[in-house]
Amino acid sequence: MLFAKLLASFVSSGELTVIDALGRATTIGTRDAATPPDEPHVVVRVHDPKLDLRLALNPGLHAGEAYMDGRLTVERGTLYDLLAIVCRNAGTGSLGPLGRLRQGTAPLLRLAQQLNPAVRARRNVAHHYDLSERLYDLFLDTDRQYSCAYFARPGLSLDEAQAAKKRHIIAKLLLRPGQRVLDIGCGWGGLALSIAKAADVEVLGITLSREQLTFARRRAEESGLAHRVRFELLDYRDIRDGFDRIVSVGMFEHVGVPHYGTYFRRVRELLTEDGVALVHAIGRMDGPGTTNPWLRKYIFPGGYSPALSEVVPRIEGAGLWLTDLEVLRLHYAETLRHWRLRFLANRAEVARLYDDRFCRMWEFYLAGCECAFRFQGHMVWQAQLARRVDAVPLTRDYIATAERARRPGTELAA
Repeated sequence: MLFAKLLASFVSSGELTVIDALGRATTIGTRDAATPPDEPHVVVRVHDPKLDLRLALNPGLHAGEAYMDGRLTVERGTLYDLLAIVCRNAGTGSLGPLGRLRQGTAPLLRLAQQLNPAVRARRNVAHHYDLSERLYDLFLDTDRQYSCAYFARPGLSLDEAQAAKKRHIIAKLLLRPGQRVLDIGCGWGGLALSIAKAADVEVLGITLSREQLTFARRRAEESGLAHRVRFELLDYRDIRDGFDRIVSVGMFEHVGVPHYGTYFRRVRELLTEDGVALVHAIGRMDGPGTTNPWLRKYIFPGGYSPALSEVVPRIEGAGLWLTDLEVLRLHYAETLRHWRLRFLANRAEVARLYDDRFCRMWEFYLAGCECAFRFQGHMVWQAQLARRVDAVPLTRDYIATAERARRPGTELAA
């Protein structure tokens, strides 16, 4: 059982039993002080004898594929329990010979995988975001915020934490009446509409998803803000106007490392002299790497979560001031937990929209990403940028002050 041997080489905390296609069981690990008290003894079954070698060589790709196809099933515990044991023990290391090879050739792989010209960018976005509108309603908050929430206090609901995220971002933008705001990668329009409600400003939201564009435009009309909030199908490289404020949430992961210099140069070119930008994106704490091959193939083609060491030099090269940098650590793990539980609660309806294989694919995606943020060094960073050294206050007090002023009952959701 090559797959069991691979797991045994690094799993020491927590109990995991692997049953192969011939019915042979191998138990790995043990309960110790590092094992969470509520973590069950997980039992997983491999149904296909051909799968053992593939899982041993490249579990990062084949484990997800096998779960999608029903050739790997969790007999005791849940998929999340299985992935939590594996990811907690593996940490930020690579698994299997191909995983280690991929890590060693990461610089070349990043260049090959993340060349992202406009045509390819549109295709990548359509793969994930042009799915059924109903799918996203079944696991996101009511405002369809498809990015890390901000759990400013313990016990917040998902809707409350997403509203807190928007307040946090809006506070950092230092909005003033009459300003023009650009939202790069506007999603379904919730943040752009919230910005317009927070201040008397004009907002242009751009996306590469036709489904998101249609939905966002409809929301602007229904909320009576279409005269101040406009949505267009545009690439950030094609914008030519100037803006007082620029915001980008959950889009930078799709830019591609070879394009970081272009991205930040465009931000600088589009900002007015005293302008401010806020970029919110996923990152990694262990230095440059590569995207998990299963996630890249099935969920986010072209996607990559960069190390800050890959981002900051491009900010500097563009001639921008990094006026504030905040790292949000477990906020996205909690966000993904909410999404995963909501998705599972509505699994039957998702299966009616698509099929069981799609459901298993998205369960693997949500559970795997949650584990990446809990155990494998992923986090979210927010970078506030400016052209001028004095564009923002000298201390961060203004952020908390602005957030307090806009806590409920000020309504932000569109």
